[in-house]
Amino acid sequence: MTRTPTATPRWLFPGALSAALAGGALWYGLAQTTQHTTSAPAPVAEQAGATPEFSGYPSEAGTSLASAETRQPPDNATTPKTLGPQPFAPSLAGTDIDGALRADEDGRLVINLQVRDFFDYFLSTVGEVSPEVAIGQIQQMAQKYLPEPAASRALALLDQYLAYKQAALSVMQTRLDPARQSDPAYQLSALGDALTKLKKLRQSTFDPEVHKAFFGQEEAYSEYTLATLAIRQRQDLSNQGKQALIQWHRNQLPEAMQATEEQLLASSHQQQERVAAIGSASSPEEAGQRLSELGLDSEDATEVVRYLKDREQFAQRFQTFQDALSQQSASGLAEQEREAYQDALLQQYFPDQQERTWARLRMLGNS
Repeated sequence: MTRTPTATPRWLFPGALSAALAGGALWYGLAQTTQHTTSAPAPVAEQAGATPEFSGYPSEAGTSLASAETRQPPDNATTPKTLGPQPFAPSLAGTDIDGALRADEDGRLVINLQVRDFFDYFLSTVGEVSPEVAIGQIQQMAQKYLPEPAASRALALLDQYLAYKQAALSVMQTRLDPARQSDPAYQLSALGDALTKLKKLRQSTFDPEVHKAFFGQEEAYSEYTLATLAIRQRQDLSNQGKQALIQWHRNQLPEAMQATEEQLLASSHQQQERVAAIGSASSPEEAGQRLSELGLDSEDATEVVRYLKDREQFAQRFQTFQDALSQQSASGLAEQEREAYQDALLQQYFPDQQERTWARLRMLGNS
């Protein structure tokens, strides 16, 4: 088991927006609007639960700086891929370390997104372990596996990153105007304001190189998402015009993001075709055949056919059940007797508990 690597997904979804939304009031609008942009869920870039109060590096036993005697300058000057069979936090057991700290040939820290992923991997355990323990583990790794000045630079960046995450909480807790919270234009404006505040905070906390490495891809995708949402809200454009503008914005993304976005769109289009094939088929067998033609593997297509047949049989039994219930209702039974008879019929026609639940729900829908 490994933790999902975060280097690529970090920018794949509008994490900066999720950070602003995680505070609560800004969240409600994104779920509906982003479904038109991408079919995948967005990760939370700034995790409030993993933002410890930081008052200096720990010095207690087990989390102190690696001493000169235990420090081992490695040949490749990079942190290991795993914490071994007994990590400091049980939740990390069996996982690979997300990200890495690495020094170049001159002993300087390589600044890239993997540094941020490395910090987040350890900070995600706060709550399971104390902030001092999680921070101390990062400290030990830097001191043990990196030469100078890379080790000191890594710890200085950790200081900055912790300060940034603490300050980002105020952005995450932004509240919307209750009187305007249902207005899509207001929602979009609030999202844009939150992203702007986060970007300014990052610029004031990190130097340009670190800002770009840690957040550049995420911000590019967030801005693309905002532009897409704004275009979809425009009333003066046809659907073709909207698609043309969205494609233009997509072309401004870095190449790797463009490729991933195109894959997401293709996957969404394929899924829509499969849903349409099921809806337009005259029988379960025809649905299965169409799904196979659209690339669904034979095992999954067979399961879909089986499910559709089960639903057909359920619909037939439900109709027979309703006919029997209607006949008895015309006989003039008292209400209590009618309810008892209805329960008996449900048991007779739907011996499976889940099917009885479906039948009751359908009865409510028909009432």
